[in-house]
Amino acid sequence: MTRPGTADPLYTAPASDGTPGQPEPATDTEHAPTGAAHSHAPGGIGHPQSGDEAGQARADAGAEEARAALRRLRTEVAKAVVGQDGVVTGMVLALLCRGHVLLEGVPGVAKTLLVRTIAAALDLDAKRLQFTPDLMPGDVTGSLVFDPRTAAFTFREGPVFTNLLLADEINRTPPKTQAALLEVMEERQVSVEGSRRPLPDPFIVAATQNPIEFEGTYPLPEAQLDRFLLNLTMPLPTRDEELGVLRAHHAGFDPRELATAGVRPVASPAHLAAARAAVSRVGVAEPVLGYIVDLCRATRHAPAVELGASPRGVIALLSAAKAWAWLAGRDHVTPDDVKAIARPTLRHRLRLRPEAELEGITAGAVLDAVLGTVPTPR
Repeated sequence: MTRPGTADPLYTAPASDGTPGQPEPATDTEHAPTGAAHSHAPGGIGHPQSGDEAGQARADAGAEEARAALRRLRTEVAKAVVGQDGVVTGMVLALLCRGHVLLEGVPGVAKTLLVRTIAAALDLDAKRLQFTPDLMPGDVTGSLVFDPRTAAFTFREGPVFTNLLLADEINRTPPKTQAALLEVMEERQVSVEGSRRPLPDPFIVAATQNPIEFEGTYPLPEAQLDRFLLNLTMPLPTRDEELGVLRAHHAGFDPRELATAGVRPVASPAHLAAARAAVSRVGVAEPVLGYIVDLCRATRHAPAVELGASPRGVIALLSAAKAWAWLAGRDHVTPDDVKAIARPTLRHRLRLRPEAELEGITAGAVLDAVLGTVPTPR
């Protein structure tokens, strides 16, 4: 998730007394927009706060409470899922940006458990849908069902009517069903017989793909891949992490019963709403905006790339960088924030030339080259 040397903003370093501490306050104001690097102190005696100032103070307090709640999320998820801290951060970024996540990893690395645990820790509803070759669009979105008692059709909601939808093995279902999910992801609504039904808020899709087995699959088209905010890889655990998994199961942990691990809500939809409002206020200086554009344009001209990042990818990189900066405690985006989130935001948007793939070149390698050659704002 993070590049070497980049701190994960959900990580809270321990204080000297052993209690959870806070990240060091940001001191980089060089790339802060005018007015973004300075906060206004509340009015004191003789300087009463105006209505706007009081409202801003309440908003700031709510944002700080939301940030603290989301930072507690990693510790809570770690009670049930071991060694996937970066993916937890990515899921939080997606929730803050109202984006969707493409998860890749071999079977058995706790993708389903991760989504369920995050939903439980955020007090959200979660559902899982197994995509198969015979899955129909109505199985995803819902359909009209005839009720003989009333002699009328009633709408039966599909599994997309939830907060976190785990679309398991999305590339095993035909394009027709994939297209039904596309409207849900983009429009956040379901249209049946001309009637529009909005989905709950928040709503994100966490879709999984098996990176090893491709027989009998339907590769996602670029138009649908571009709808995913982030592409996250769930690695195999280290030896120590795997030992931790075994110890937990030996002690009686049941992945079907999260209560046995002591998972409880540490944040709420209200915290997410306050966090989103705070992220929207994060400032971005003109040179950093130009840097984001230059990075994405450079992917389009890379020799190994057939299709580079689209304008939607530019917007996604901006949104993810703002959320990353806010989680880190800054009110403005720095070039390092952009670099930290560039790989998971852009790598699934690049289509390599066939000859480049034959030579073993990867989208990650292309992005490494782009990040190393595009001048960084000073």
